Amino acid sequence: MHRQIKSVFILTALLALLAGCASKTMVESDLHIKGAPDWVNEGTQMLNDKGGRLFHGVGSAPPMGDESLQKSTADERARAEVARIMSSYLTVASNDYSAAASSGGESSGEQSVSRQIDNLTQINLTGAKIIGRWRDKHTGSIYSIAELDLKQMQQTLDKAQQMSPGLRDFLNRNSDTIFDRIAGEKK
Repeated sequence: MHRQIKSVFILTALLALLAGCASKTMVESDLHIKGAPDWVNEGTQMLNDKGGRLFHGVGSAPPMGDESLQKSTADERARAEVARIMSSYLTVASNDYSAAASSGGESSGEQSVSRQIDNLTQINLTGAKIIGRWRDKHTGSIYSIAELDLKQMQQTLDKAQQMSPGLRDFLNRNSDTIFDRIAGEKK
């Protein structure tokens, strides 16, 4: 009898293990924080809405004992998120530019374009502004949202001294299309 109980237990454990292995991992992009603003739950993204073509970065900071430090940490993390998605955007733009330049007979150095893209990311981050903060009453974490408008980024590009005229013209002509394509892929 003792052996039968042991066998049933082992069989049940094996079935549970197999069921666990067969299930799919579900990943949700919505944090589902009750009472949080939509931007907290939606997170970092590129938006094309009535406000324009926008890069939104969301960052957070846990309680630190110093509210000022906590806010500035959340703000910097939000700006870093803007930098991350803007860098992805500019990488796609530089790849498109390199392809267009090589098909048009122009030779553009990939290292030069890459260096220019890195510089543009740093320059444009100065234009990213914090447009909101929210504190989670349950955890004490502070969330910040930073925003950079594509039009503002284009104005900065026009003033960039180190940028080749060909890359500048390409970005001015194609930035909206590239933004819409990338934002559409993320949906």
